[in-house]
Amino acid sequence: MTHLRGIKPALKSDAEALTKAPKPPAYLSAHAKAEWKRVIPQLIARRIITRADLAGVEAYCSAAGAAQQIAEHMSTATLPNGEPALPDLKLGGLQIRYMQAARQLAAEYGLTPTSRARVGSAATDDDEDDNPLMIGRNRAHV
Repeated sequence: MTHLRGIKPALKSDAEALTKAPKPPAYLSAHAKAEWKRVIPQLIARRIITRADLAGVEAYCSAAGAAQQIAEHMSTATLPNGEPALPDLKLGGLQIRYMQAARQLAAEYGLTPTSRARVGSAATDDDEDDNPLMIGRNRAHV
């Protein structure tokens, strides 16, 4: 019996993949809409996003946008006398949770370097000539 605990299956092109980028949902914040416009074209180009996946992408964009919004608020917060305010620890904790959620969702859709390698965006196997580990070795004996 084999188990796949901790091993995610490779993402593959989907026969029902979207070919045109849908508009970002109206309820998304400006930061989340900007993230939507940044990632949706990549997902469509890789043919891995379907209409059924859009809720997950919305969740990713919401989380990433919220983390950005908190960071922006904390960097511009000032005291009544104009001095920069100390970071709000509750907001900082919330920002961390949003960033964790965004990172996990990003991995689901191939938006991280490791997950892109699973998608197949990394170099293919026919790049033997460019393999820096093969320099100076006789490839016939490898």
